[in-house]
Amino acid sequence: MKTILITGANRGIGLALTKVYLQSGWHVLATCRDPLAATDLNALSATFPELQVFALDVTNFDQMTELSEKLAPVAIDIVVNNAGIYGPKGYAFGETDIEAWREVMEVNVFATMRLAELFYTHLSNSTEKIFAAVSSKVGSHTMNTKGGGYIYRSSKAAVNSVIKSLSNDLLVDGIRTVALHPGWVQTDMGGAEAPVTPEESAAGLYSVLSHFVDAQSGGFYDYKGDAIPW
Repeated sequence: MKTILITGANRGIGLALTKVYLQSGWHVLATCRDPLAATDLNALSATFPELQVFALDVTNFDQMTELSEKLAPVAIDIVVNNAGIYGPKGYAFGETDIEAWREVMEVNVFATMRLAELFYTHLSNSTEKIFAAVSSKVGSHTMNTKGGGYIYRSSKAAVNSVIKSLSNDLLVDGIRTVALHPGWVQTDMGGAEAPVTPEESAAGLYSVLSHFVDAQSGGFYDYKGDAIPW
């Protein structure tokens, strides 16, 4: 049985990914900040004994270290850092909240790097050896034709850069990395008007990761498997 670790698994894309991998026979290590409040996630345990739920605030690096040590004997085939935040919306040039920017960078970027460092050994001991981060096409410099959104855009561009550098460093060890655009998804972040359901996004991401090859390592792909320009 293969194993995947998914952060932010209590709702939205993370919960949908958890369901897809459980239904496909995987052992899922699902994390969220408050497992006791993760009703929908915990309900899956009745059907899927392969599910384990752990408390993890991805900005609490001591807690992340403790979890990596607790799971030290476990070979983890795929690590997906899905946890993330958008930050402020609707602000204009000259109105940027620097403290909010720091928080978004800590959640979206710093946590991605620390997760890769702490679960490197777990990935090395596995078969698939994939480290993935949920990014967004708004982090693409090429596709940025509207401006604005400085905080979220810059955090996802930074995540993409981390993924690319990790590939340069880790592919020699067999660990492949990828930045994933899940689509505009009907989540608390994406809103009800988004055209993609969490289930559609998760099914697509599952397919991308299932067919992922070394030549794609360090790349940026959407949930349909199409490459996104930097």
